[in-house]
Amino acid sequence: MNGADVIVVGGGIGGLANALALALTGQRVRVLERSSEFTEVGAGLQMAPNATRILRQWGLLDRVTQAGVSPRRLVFRDAVDGSVLTSAPLGAEFTERYQAPYVVIHRNDLLTILYDACRDAGAALVPDCAVTDVTVHPDHVEVATSAGPQRAAAAVAADGLRSALRRKFSDDEAICSGFVAYRGAFPVAQLDRKLESGQLEEVVAYIGPGRHLVQYPLRRGEIFNTVAVFASPAYRRGEAEWGGPEELDEAFGGSCEAVVRGLRSLWRDRRWPMFDRLPMNRWVDGRLALTGDAAHPMLQYLAQGACQAIEDAHCLAAEAEKAAGDWPTALARYAEIRFPRTSRVQETARLWGDIWHVDGVSRLMRNELFRAREDTDFSRADWLYAV
Repeated sequence: MNGADVIVVGGGIGGLANALALALTGQRVRVLERSSEFTEVGAGLQMAPNATRILRQWGLLDRVTQAGVSPRRLVFRDAVDGSVLTSAPLGAEFTERYQAPYVVIHRNDLLTILYDACRDAGAALVPDCAVTDVTVHPDHVEVATSAGPQRAAAAVAADGLRSALRRKFSDDEAICSGFVAYRGAFPVAQLDRKLESGQLEEVVAYIGPGRHLVQYPLRRGEIFNTVAVFASPAYRRGEAEWGGPEELDEAFGGSCEAVVRGLRSLWRDRRWPMFDRLPMNRWVDGRLALTGDAAHPMLQYLAQGACQAIEDAHCLAAEAEKAAGDWPTALARYAEIRFPRTSRVQETARLWGDIWHVDGVSRLMRNELFRAREDTDFSRADWLYAV
């Protein structure tokens, strides 16, 4: 099989997570990445306990916590008046409840940790190798690439939101939410202001009408990460160009002083329109499986995109190990297990985004409900974070 049991298409976080999980069970894995290097676009990631438990099993949690930050608490504030709506302590009680910590980390730092672990586990990591098609045969797959055809016992498509291989399962299109994100991650020493007490120990989300802003530290508190997201009026009007910097400033007009200050910590020369897809329950064709954003892209409001990709990898490798070479059975079982959970996360992320962005009486009602919550009440998060 050209020296590989499994070919993983895509070398992002999801692809490398699958490669590592499979390699740790003894599979011969080859990762094909179309870019010239393995890298991630963006800045911060939130790693909830459902992902950090798996990272611990893979022997990576210590490296992840050393590279990132373990925040003291998660805080929701109103973006208009800045008042605290609710908070969740993320210390010992939280970690004990979910048997793993909450960690924030730079995307490239997590990717580097996964890359090094894959290399150490014996996975072949191949850049500059674009995959154009996968043909499934009864006893193998043939992968068409820019470097020529390759064969393996199975293939895992981890080629992201715009997955070319998803086309083999569905003709659906990515759905634009009409929201756009601006991001920024700057060394604390280079910020134009002194951070307030606690800002390097917290994840803070300012939620408001049609907009929100999230801030938290990265790289052991050396970097401060900001994400601003808003609904674009130009998109709603059907204009081809939308979500530009002028709309960013207009969307956050009337926000509290802390949010306005936060807008100064963004890259203004790039932006990320927010997309997802509707849940699709067909991820597997014999020896080919979709994973991560190729299978279930989701909006960012639950901070679960990378976490769910890591869960996918853990489940797929476990089923492959159980099936002992019966790849069609292993992949079918993986999809059967994972679809109900990922579809719930996709749907809940959309709902959570709606709750964040309400206005008028709905905003007042949301704020009262948030304020009525006890800080240590994690019952509504158990379905997502618990074992």
